[in-house]
Amino acid sequence: MIKSKKETLKSTFIINNKPGRCLVYLLMIFGIIGVFAPLLIVLNVSLKTNEEYMMKGVMTLPENMGNISNYVRAFVEGNFITGFMNTAILVVVSVPVTIIIASLVAYTLSRFEFRARKLVYLAFLIPTFIPGMTVTIATFQVIKSLGVYNTLLAGMILYIGTDIMQIYIFLQFINNVPVSLDESARLDGAGRIRIYTSIILPQLKPAIATTVILKLLGIYNDFFTPYMYMPKIKTVATSLYSFSGDKLAEWPLMSAAIILVAIPTIIIYIFLQRHIISGVTDGAVK
Repeated sequence: MIKSKKETLKSTFIINNKPGRCLVYLLMIFGIIGVFAPLLIVLNVSLKTNEEYMMKGVMTLPENMGNISNYVRAFVEGNFITGFMNTAILVVVSVPVTIIIASLVAYTLSRFEFRARKLVYLAFLIPTFIPGMTVTIATFQVIKSLGVYNTLLAGMILYIGTDIMQIYIFLQFINNVPVSLDESARLDGAGRIRIYTSIILPQLKPAIATTVILKLLGIYNDFFTPYMYMPKIKTVATSLYSFSGDKLAEWPLMSAAIILVAIPTIIIYIFLQRHIISGVTDGAVK
């Protein structure tokens, strides 16, 4: 307790002290530059022609700031329409099913008393310590034997698999829902499913928002699963990868493709970042 007070006083002194404030602002400026500089450089390159890039390099401004020819070409040659559509299908199917499974598992672990409860929790926890690459061959054989290789269903099955992070987020919120609400509902004749749908789910809105965002971004940015289990089906990540072959020398074209892929992610982060932060921390804070 004394240590925490000393640390608080020390941090307050640094912030209120003029040199300390300058140091904090300087570090923040460096952090902002470190985050946005690569993106701005890629944006700058994407507005140049290949000849202009070869002659003038990366740092000079493009001659035509309204040059979108690279974006049009990247969108068409990368087949991004198909990529975005397939990714959207994976998200629309996988995310709701994942939420239902994760919330039901968390509800069971929180409210039901049974002997194998800790064993079930460990069954979800242990795989997180196993590197994913070590089970790739086994997973590939399972997908192949199910007859879903090179189909969207392969991605759906793999994305629907619920990890411990999602269960943990839901578990923190459910543990803070008073058990007396369950008991009152049970006295009124509500069953377990009715309690889950009418009492538990409405209390999980922040956790659901967080899980949706994290899962959506995970599927959107994932390259390994589409490349490994459905190589003939275009997603956003594999559409971008198509520019890594003979088009690698055309950096303006590849930069335009990177910006096209990055725009949806940036929009999601800008408008929904508060849900990501609050959803992860609210359960613990409550």
